[in-house]
Amino acid sequence: MGFKSKARKYRSDSGDDANATKKSATKEGELPCGIKGCSKFADKSMGGRSLSIDNAIDTWGSSGYEARKGRVRVCKSCYRKWKKDNKSDDMY
Repeated sequence: MGFKSKARKYRSDSGDDANATKKSATKEGELPCGIKGCSKFADKSMGGRSLSIDNAIDTWGSSGYEARKGRVRVCKSCYRKWKKDNKSDDMY
């Protein structure tokens, strides 16, 4: 048993759990997802990414997104959808 696992073991016994405060506080996003119909947030800390307009057009069409400074901010689930659609395309 390593020193980290021993520390975790005794921390939970003492009742002084630092992670309990983190679980109760939920993060609130600032940047909404640029895909129309999606109500999630595209903040970098929440797994959001930025796609080019050409990539967004390929997946969601020409009117399915909102552009911001030439890029489309997408949430994690929308990015995964785009990634799955373009997985088979050869990038070479």
